[in-house]
Amino acid sequence: MTASSRRNGHFGGSGDDPWAVLRNATRARVALGRAGDGLPTARELEFRAAHAVARDAVHTALDAERVREALRAAGVGLDLLEVRSQAPDRATYLQRPDLGRRLADGTRLPGGEYDVALVLADGLSPRAVHEHAAGTVAAVLARLPGWSVAPIVLAHQARVALGDPVGQALGAGIVVVVVGERPGLSSADSLGLYLTHGPRPGRADSERNCISNVRPPHGLGYAQAADTLVALLQASRQLGASGVVLKDEGAALPPGAG
Repeated sequence: MTASSRRNGHFGGSGDDPWAVLRNATRARVALGRAGDGLPTARELEFRAAHAVARDAVHTALDAERVREALRAAGVGLDLLEVRSQAPDRATYLQRPDLGRRLADGTRLPGGEYDVALVLADGLSPRAVHEHAAGTVAAVLARLPGWSVAPIVLAHQARVALGDPVGQALGAGIVVVVVGERPGLSSADSLGLYLTHGPRPGRADSERNCISNVRPPHGLGYAQAADTLVALLQASRQLGASGVVLKDEGAALPPGAG
């Protein structure tokens, strides 16, 4: 084996990498190889690039106009309202998670009576909202005929729990927070959907249901995520609850909830 083949992660005398098939089958960082007591140069550079992409995703600013345009292009005709948390900027948001769970002082939202409210929250990956929120929302709304849906709310510097005061203020029976998830070294654009029945400040994480890794083509597709979410919404409305009492396994859903 030559020094060059070790640096580039090649193990065969012909220069072919026998682990390539395995690596190509997953986004996980597997079969990285070894060069002496460290990683091959190519794998080290890939790691640094992935880390930079993840950091960029966290620090990217939420572009409200980009989200509006994506929703229009996806055929979503609902009004889009904007709110902010008590975190005044990204640095504070990252250092003070508690502020990201509270609405900024003076926030006013139009109250009503709705079956469900959708909150698009930047979370830890605004990029995920830019790339996947519109497709997800369009797929969900297409599966909710007969449901009254509140105006969509776009939340800046927001954590999942910010959906609780938003849903309560709107008068929604259920709130779904569509949020950018914490980036990993193989997924900087993953979207999460968090469902909470009877939203109000103080709800615990155990009272929520989560659908994670919405990011086609490498994660859940929009249709699959929407099917699962709508089944949970129907079941939540029947049960009058969400969280640990509500499972997304078919046998656990009430009759007709699928």
